[in-house]
Amino acid sequence: MWIQKEIKLKPRARGFHLITDEILSQLPELKEVSVGLLNVFIKHTSASLTINENADPTVRQDFESYFNKFVPEDEPYYRHLDEGSDDLPSHIKSSILGSSHSIPITNGRLNMGIWQGIYLCEHRNYGGGRTIVLTINGE
Repeated sequence: MWIQKEIKLKPRARGFHLITDEILSQLPELKEVSVGLLNVFIKHTSASLTINENADPTVRQDFESYFNKFVPEDEPYYRHLDEGSDDLPSHIKSSILGSSHSIPITNGRLNMGIWQGIYLCEHRNYGGGRTIVLTINGE
């Protein structure tokens, strides 16, 4: 069985946001899959996806602080500045974190660790709504 959907996430502020529940609410077909994979792909170059801590919000705050220090804005050697000082850093952060993840499906549920969740990593100050492609392959 193959299922594919595009979903639009609501606009979010810059930062790291849990989106697991938002994805699951738009994927009722997941319950029909006994074994398979869910691929989650973001169709943007200035936002990314990662899987990490789903309980303590300070982890997401620390991620944002770290990436802002690791990939700072307004470096004199940046040339791609068309959309502001957060433009090129957002592309670099997106490349580091990546645009997709595959998650096992077991008995109609995502087979992730109890403390794992899917993050939208919004790297722009005003990124807008983001489009995610969800692809299930399973039986």
